[in-house]
Amino acid sequence: MAHLTSSSPDVPFIKPKFSMLDRDDALRIHRASCDILHKTGVQMFNDRGLALLQQAGAAVDGDRARIPPSLVERALATAPAKFALYKRGTSEAALILNGEHSYFGPGSDTLRYLDPRTGRHRPYKMQDLTDVYRLCDALPEIGFVMSVGIPKDAPEDRHYQHQFAAMLKNTTKPIVFVCDGLEDIEAIAAMAAAAAGGMDNLGNYPTLLLYSEPTTPLQHSLEATDKLLFCAEHHIPVTHSPAPMMGGTAPITLAGAVALGNAEMLSGLVMHQLQNPGAPFLYGHGVHHLDMKDMVSVYGAPEFQLARVMAAEMGRFYHLPVWGYAGHSDSKLPDGQAAADMQFSVLVALLAKTNLNHDVGYLESGLTNSPEMMVLANEIISATRRFTGGVRLNDDALALDVIDAVGPGGEFLSTDHTMAHWRELWVPQISNRQMMEAWQAGGSPSLTDTLREKTVALMETHTPEPLPDSVAAELEAILQA
Repeated sequence: MAHLTSSSPDVPFIKPKFSMLDRDDALRIHRASCDILHKTGVQMFNDRGLALLQQAGAAVDGDRARIPPSLVERALATAPAKFALYKRGTSEAALILNGEHSYFGPGSDTLRYLDPRTGRHRPYKMQDLTDVYRLCDALPEIGFVMSVGIPKDAPEDRHYQHQFAAMLKNTTKPIVFVCDGLEDIEAIAAMAAAAAGGMDNLGNYPTLLLYSEPTTPLQHSLEATDKLLFCAEHHIPVTHSPAPMMGGTAPITLAGAVALGNAEMLSGLVMHQLQNPGAPFLYGHGVHHLDMKDMVSVYGAPEFQLARVMAAEMGRFYHLPVWGYAGHSDSKLPDGQAAADMQFSVLVALLAKTNLNHDVGYLESGLTNSPEMMVLANEIISATRRFTGGVRLNDDALALDVIDAVGPGGEFLSTDHTMAHWRELWVPQISNRQMMEAWQAGGSPSLTDTLREKTVALMETHTPEPLPDSVAAELEAILQA
């Protein structure tokens, strides 16, 4: 459970700590995953990936590769313990992925847009994505941008490329992207390289990370493996993160699903590091479960959060930064259920220290995105980050001289100490702390009213830093090629 600790009385801050797996627990999961890879193996639908594994010593029978533990250990030895993602067009590190810091951003490719202007669910248009990307650029607790939704007015065979171009135009923040196959990732890398000043600069100062998946249980598709190896070759960061569904594509037990997901992740890491030892790789899996009553993939569940903690702790066991999930709900609206689910997931992410957390704004188990949820998440993340930042514990904070000077029956409002420190207290931007009379005088706004007004205002007024004209023209040429 969470508890306040301090290793020394001289430490200036004491912070909430959270732990679940000890080293023996992590080692047991690791060995179980290695047993799965060595005994059962993975099915490989990519000849290049299969050849890499066979040449390195995996036992290959047709399209099945059985991976010995030695290859897993070799990959873990070469994968970097940290890497950075950079602000667009600069050498300024925006996100430091070292197993400690936690960042948040939206998810990818939802089907429905919950329009904050009308309150209605509908399919996406490119303009909706542009609005949401500008919103992400404006919100300080959104550290990266992801594609969010599938636009119905973009070319069906190139909508990933159009998503990426829109992200590149509407934010300077790092981008986590998804794409279809090799042709898609080549075009996307070319666009990112145009903004970075060339492929060499992009490799040295990556502004993007690929989100890719093996297919649970224990399969690697042609397209996913092509993308994985392309990223390794060009030093583009990647998370090759499986999503085992307990009771559907994975054992119904959380331990079994985590062992399976960990095995799938490790098999991807082995190929990635064989292709280019030392290339940046983000550990992670998305173990979740199938609701046996409604047959939906569940996001707002304690089991989902337990899986996130286990992923975080296995990442630390492997000395790898960790992919995570936060800011999501199974609710259909940004309501009380959504807020409760969001707070739970954000608290777990910050306590467990999952490092790159996506799906902020997800509703309806990942089928709908709500910009208003993203604005609410910005506030919840900020407040929760203040909580997990802990308490300063030094002579000035203990304020013994101030307490003595004020004495019994005195007041602290007028002291220099209060004037020096009151700005350290967290202040909400959305939540209302007014007394009843002041709230009524302001029109008695609900949280929903405030969220909608704030969301639309940011979409309509925030102006991202534009791309240079020459880069924008190059992006358009790539999209038209």
